[in-house]
Amino acid sequence: MNQKTNQATIDTHSVMYITKRPELVFVEGQGSWLVDQNGKKYLDFLQGWAVNCLGHSNPGIISALEQQARKVINPSPAFYNQPMIDLANLLTDNSCFNKVFFANSGAEANEGAIKLARKWGKMHKNKAYEIITFNHSFHGRTLATMSASGKDGWDTMFAPQVPGFPKAELNDIASVEKLITDKTVAVMLEPVQGEGGVIPASHEFMKQLRELTKKHQILLIVDEVQAGCGRTGKLFAHQLYDISPDIMTLGKGIGGGVPLAALLATDEVACFEPGDQGGTYNGNPLMTAVGCSVINQLLAPGFLEEVIAKGEYLSQLLLELSKELGLEGERGEGLLRALILNRDIGPEIVERARNLEPIGLLLNSPRPNLLRFMPALNISREELKQMVDMLREIIKSI
Repeated sequence: MNQKTNQATIDTHSVMYITKRPELVFVEGQGSWLVDQNGKKYLDFLQGWAVNCLGHSNPGIISALEQQARKVINPSPAFYNQPMIDLANLLTDNSCFNKVFFANSGAEANEGAIKLARKWGKMHKNKAYEIITFNHSFHGRTLATMSASGKDGWDTMFAPQVPGFPKAELNDIASVEKLITDKTVAVMLEPVQGEGGVIPASHEFMKQLRELTKKHQILLIVDEVQAGCGRTGKLFAHQLYDISPDIMTLGKGIGGGVPLAALLATDEVACFEPGDQGGTYNGNPLMTAVGCSVINQLLAPGFLEEVIAKGEYLSQLLLELSKELGLEGERGEGLLRALILNRDIGPEIVERARNLEPIGLLLNSPRPNLLRFMPALNISREELKQMVDMLREIIKSI
């Protein structure tokens, strides 16, 4: 790409319009930093919406890609390959699950979880198929995962919805219990609702939910597409609660930037038969080799402890900023956090931050009254403080 391209000459007419994008093109990245076509640097607290868990241009990921690309990229999902086996073993050795299916995106993994739960219900629960999900949840953009999501307006966007997803309220066990019928096969939730505004499930609620699902002999599915893979300071977010779910989905961070996701299940639930599930690229060695590098880096001695410590440091900085500017506090787990604003100025802050000179700042506002932070898990404390210092000046200017 020509790095001397002027903003005014960017020609994007062939790119389908699906979202409003600023007139800039990112051409290079390193760690917590991105560089656009004009050479301007940006401190990146988006990281692809928690995708680049090890930052941009991670040496381990680059090495895995280079080495595997010289061997074999995709021999077909009809055959085993070594990175697929290695990554599956890494995941099961460090979790309560026994079986892994690899996919390309979190939505695809969640779609697989829905199919697996319904198949299990057909076999073991008299064809039960309903999966209780939660208001303000986000599970993906396929028709089934949009129907499972509790995002405002999604019930009519591509109507009719896929049926079978009654909605409860997060951290309200009574709202779950009243929805359970003989048609219920599972409960599905994010341990931390990301798009909903970084809302963690409480420890009491998760314990109650696991007890409730066992009592009614229904499955517990945790969607850890955003909160998994070290983001909360645990390898998997449900480990914060000392519970063992039946199904887990991973995405985003597991690939460190490449398209990779996973559906994990216990032996008792892994009931797919030939023809039930598949995918042209599932478990291909190029992507799973990257996944091995990512998981091994997350499991390196002291890494997750540092995520917890940095999360506490970011929390402290945000609380101090909130007190200083009269905001409404912060919340989150690990390095998935939100700053609660006192007005609906989130989108304006995002735009002003990006347009700062000489260095820009990339932020996200999933709801107009808050900002969400999803930095690289190996970000430095200096970069965390730099972000908060930049943010302070922006909010003061508003």
